[in-house]
Amino acid sequence: MRWETINKLAADEFRRLTGVKKPTFEEMVKILQAARAEKKLRGGRKNKLSIEETLLMTLEYLREYRTYFHVSKSYGISEGYAYKTIRWVEDTLIKSKKFSLPGRKALLKSEVEYEVVLVDASEHPVQRPKKNKKGSTLEKRKDIL
Repeated sequence: MRWETINKLAADEFRRLTGVKKPTFEEMVKILQAARAEKKLRGGRKNKLSIEETLLMTLEYLREYRTYFHVSKSYGISEGYAYKTIRWVEDTLIKSKKFSLPGRKALLKSEVEYEVVLVDASEHPVQRPKKNKKGSTLEKRKDIL
């Protein structure tokens, strides 16, 4: 989706789509603009997506659990570029210390205990019909003399 379309949505629809409120989104955009300006001073390529579209792509990835392939096709970019861009947005927002995202190992560090039960269903008897001559009817072939 493009920023021009999403920007016209009402506040509650915007939140339903992106997962954040408009003021929060605008604060994120300010942080990313500052980081991109700093990045441009060091040199680099021209970005294919605007800051707003980059942030929308990242929020879509985080909210909908879409793969990089699907996100990249939606925005007309390569899968690798989508990965790099999403990682840059995540890292930049975390570095600002105004926003926090759960770490990738959050499940390992959580206090919730999981119980795993494995069932071995590989060895169980299979009932097959018995082979005997009485059960089948033999018919003479007529083409043989």
